[in-house]
Amino acid sequence: MKKDIKIPIAENVQIIATKEWDKDFLAQHWNVYLINNREDRIESVLVLSRGKSKDKKTSTLRHGLGNLPPHTGAKVEFIAEEVFSFTNEYIVTFFAEGKLFDRTFIFEPQSISEENTVFIDLIGQDCVLAK
Repeated sequence: MKKDIKIPIAENVQIIATKEWDKDFLAQHWNVYLINNREDRIESVLVLSRGKSKDKKTSTLRHGLGNLPPHTGAKVEFIAEEVFSFTNEYIVTFFAEGKLFDRTFIFEPQSISEENTVFIDLIGQDCVLAK
């Protein structure tokens, strides 16, 4: 029965981290976003996030983002610099085309840094892409 269930890998979605000005704390902070580069709306979007190192791990967080129109992004969470040395994993699940899609994105340890940024047009600023 399990072998009959096929969950396709999500294409044209991306997890990114970008440094933004936080007007409440008057400082720059890193935030994680989900980007929908698909030509269709993705529905019931869920993002699970967790981090781990050799001897520590973070809490597992679940984020319900609802529906995301094509060529838009949604903020997932703030990411603290204290966990940049961890392997940070984001599991994205959503419905589109009448199917359930799933994909795992990973920020390797120390990969979230200004040296690893690329410009993303949709966001309009420099971002780090998760693998």
